[in-house]
Amino acid sequence: MSMLFNPKTATFDHLDAPSREIMRQTIDFFEAKGKARLKEDDHERRWYTDFLDFLKDKQILATLLTPPELAAGNPHARWDTCRNCAFNEILGFYSLAHWYAWQVTILGLGPIWMSGNRGIQEDTARRLREGGVFGFGLSEKAHGADLYASEMMLTPMGDGQYRADGGKYYIGNGNVAALLSVFGKNSETDAYVWFAVDTRQPGYECLQNVVNSQMYVSEFALQGYPLSEAQILSTGQAAWDAALNTVNVGKYNLGWASIGIATHAFHEAVTHAAHRNLYGKYVTDFPHIRQLFADAYARLAAMRLFALRASDYQRTASMEDRRYLLYNPLVKMKVTTEGEHVINHLWDIIAARGFEKDTYFEAAARDIRALPKLEGTVHVNMALVVKFMANYLFNPADFPVIGRETAPRHDAFLFAQGPTRGLGRIQFHDYRLAYDSLDLPNLAVFKAQIEALKAMLLAAPPTKEQSQDIGLLLSLGELFTLVAYGQLIIENARLLAVDDHLLNRIFDVMVRDFSRFALQIYSHPGSSPAQMDHCLKMLRKPAADPEGFQAVWEGHILPLVDGYAMNP
Repeated sequence: MSMLFNPKTATFDHLDAPSREIMRQTIDFFEAKGKARLKEDDHERRWYTDFLDFLKDKQILATLLTPPELAAGNPHARWDTCRNCAFNEILGFYSLAHWYAWQVTILGLGPIWMSGNRGIQEDTARRLREGGVFGFGLSEKAHGADLYASEMMLTPMGDGQYRADGGKYYIGNGNVAALLSVFGKNSETDAYVWFAVDTRQPGYECLQNVVNSQMYVSEFALQGYPLSEAQILSTGQAAWDAALNTVNVGKYNLGWASIGIATHAFHEAVTHAAHRNLYGKYVTDFPHIRQLFADAYARLAAMRLFALRASDYQRTASMEDRRYLLYNPLVKMKVTTEGEHVINHLWDIIAARGFEKDTYFEAAARDIRALPKLEGTVHVNMALVVKFMANYLFNPADFPVIGRETAPRHDAFLFAQGPTRGLGRIQFHDYRLAYDSLDLPNLAVFKAQIEALKAMLLAAPPTKEQSQDIGLLLSLGELFTLVAYGQLIIENARLLAVDDHLLNRIFDVMVRDFSRFALQIYSHPGSSPAQMDHCLKMLRKPAADPEGFQAVWEGHILPLVDGYAMNP
């Protein structure tokens, strides 16, 4: 049974009936549009008014993104992470440009739903019902997303009035956003502030689309933009926390966009390869091609298993359980980079076909590169992830077991995450509970690699000088990332009854990846002789499993041939 999403067979039976209808309507929108028109719009960089009209007509954003208390009688409105995962995957599957309008709307809503400004919240809910999209005015041309260096200034004018001056750069939906949440500083107190900007009011100027794309990634300027206390969302520490907590939520979506893109590309690639005859053999008959497909499939199945399981922890989070603050960055960082590996494997298979303008793959190969680089680079997220390493590996705590969290409910905690400090004190359940729950050949090899990593951290940890070496820490972080990644994959494989052959194949790939990153530390100019010795103990070869490989090929991959093609 395939682990991959197929729009023509997906039932969404884990969702309630109204949610299933949203997913089916969205699939029908893209399939009715057809591949040729979707590609033409992409190549011509045509703004997708038809898509926004569809979202408005079906009240999709209002239903998916409005808290129940602001829903004006819509009984199905809520922020439901499980449901949003499915919508994320569908949009990524068809078009990253269309997904982007949804993603930056989510980011733009974050500071609003996290604020105490009921008036703006009610206005926002109304604008959602009217079909509005939103945007997140954080980054600036000279400073990127460096919050400390923000030059957007809010100047008090007396009697509760302000004027805003400054520019923002790389801001999605800046051409049509109903409201933009904008981050800046009070020019008199230097306090951080979030405020709402109406793009149709004087003082707002959309300068350009900074990318050559169908999506609109704006540069905008505020020049004496007038506003009052009624437009202030948060100030001081609350504004700082809203910025980071919004990104905590939004970055999770990036992994799902990668999953959608890579899944569509896989369907297209395996069908193409199965029908292409070279030198008297079909491409799928060549052993090295089967190896590439098996690795691509294992990586893609792992991406989906991990991201689904991370949703469970996000939905059950609380001030006492903040494990999601490790898992969400991994969805953003690890899942998106794995998507690049999947596309690279597939591109090696289909070769020149991947450049052709009528393929989905041509867009996939371009778009998959964006996702590791948005909402903080891989490097920024890795610096965050390593803060959790000591407690995760050496100081576990007791937590109740979490099952699948698919119930139709509002995830209110995402808008009340609290202070963003204290990451080093967050604890996790014992990862060994997952790893010891199964007995598979490559899982055993991987567990030995984990023990070798822990031995190095205890006997030859990074010195103070090495802790300043970002290159060395990135490789060390990759090793730790694999441990947490594997844990959630195992947990979800058990919940979803994934067969052992596929799970063993996933860990075949992960054993090789672990060895690769260990070799990077061994080869790094700054690693010590003791660390090099420990790295040699991490270099392991996967356990050979020809029977399992064949089972994955015949049971998971071959059935995908001719299983899906987008309507012409």
